Amino acid sequence: MSDSIFITDVGPRDGLQNQPKILTVEQRLALIAAIAGAGVASIEVGSFVSPRAVPAMAGTDEVVKSLPAGDGTHYTALIPNLKGYELAREAGAASVTMVLYASEGMARKNVGMSMQAAEEATTEILARAREDDIEVIATISVAFACPFDGAIDPAVVSAVADRFMRLGADRVVIADTIGAADPQQVRALTADLVRDHGSERLGCHFHDTRAMGLANVFAAVESGIRRFDASIGGLGGCPFAPGASGNVATEDVVMMLEQMGFRTGIDLSDLLAASDLAEQLTGTAPGGRSKAWLKPWLAQQAAG
Repeated sequence: MSDSIFITDVGPRDGLQNQPKILTVEQRLALIAAIAGAGVASIEVGSFVSPRAVPAMAGTDEVVKSLPAGDGTHYTALIPNLKGYELAREAGAASVTMVLYASEGMARKNVGMSMQAAEEATTEILARAREDDIEVIATISVAFACPFDGAIDPAVVSAVADRFMRLGADRVVIADTIGAADPQQVRALTADLVRDHGSERLGCHFHDTRAMGLANVFAAVESGIRRFDASIGGLGGCPFAPGASGNVATEDVVMMLEQMGFRTGIDLSDLLAASDLAEQLTGTAPGGRSKAWLKPWLAQQAAG
């Protein structure tokens, strides 16, 4: 297994979509630049959803059009449907993230369609994206538990993942949207998926609702997963999923993985500066649990 781990920071999308303070396009771009400046190789920069439904994501087309070209950072944007795909394409997005569902309840609450309809929309988007040379990341929401339908059968998640692997999704991400998973569940499901599909096109997305976010990252790493979503400053929460609190903090994930001997390519000092900016801009970012320890430790290291 590789000792390199690839992090996608979803703070500028998942992190900001449920905050009471709505940031300007310029503030969102400043946060994205700070995260990229820390060496985070991939960033989810926003979503092409109705601004009436998610006001914080208004102006994502301006964000995408303003991203620096050729800076080596991978940028993606979430889309809810074919209209969202068309808006992302018009804005110049090279990568889109489409949400699939492991429950009927979440599909209907989040996008007003059935699981099957969401899968059919993603299938059509995959076909169009191949023609447009746009990457498609398929994220399976509520992969462990749904706030409306309860516990999820792992076989359902495996079947959706298998279908979209075969259809040619560039990556399939298993998302614990409400932070309900435990490490044993995570290890079992991810081990099966890695066995069936390998690890290269698989990723995980964990929320820290029940303080098990880092433990779940560890369990997935043990199974061979090497791609993870995380959110700067622990920002996060889905406006359509009751109980979905912040994502696992990027600074906590990077600290743990680097301490374990994995390589992320991320500079922790610069990442903490980005976390400070997230706190300053939102007024609500909790910051990673490790932050109080990391700041003086890094200062001591810098002083020699």
